Amino acid sequence: MFNDTLVDSTIWMLRKAFKNNKAKIWKALEKEFQKSRSNRRLVNIQKLNKVTNNGDIIIIPGKVLGNGTLGHKLTVCAYSFSETALNKLNESGTEVISLQSLINRHPDGKGVKIIG
Repeated sequence: MFNDTLVDSTIWMLRKAFKNNKAKIWKALEKEFQKSRSNRRLVNIQKLNKVTNNGDIIIIPGKVLGNGTLGHKLTVCAYSFSETALNKLNESGTEVISLQSLINRHPDGKGVKIIG
């Protein structure tokens, strides 16, 4: 379940990132997090394996679930992860980072993909 206080702080973080960097990706993510909980994205590892390439930097405005396997390394930021998904991502050598870390590393949003 998603925590409303965490959602509010995430929205403010994205709003600030957009204001400071004028990167449209942060505004698009802010809109995603403003949607109702029932409309948040759920993405399986299997889908990540199909739609990403080695070295991609992705953000999922929802939860990553552990169905499937990942055959390459990614940098992943998501609202939440299932325990199985975290284990599989770690096994594949994928780096799991926070939203703040993602914004700090890529303030202009270039190279970051929204998946879901």
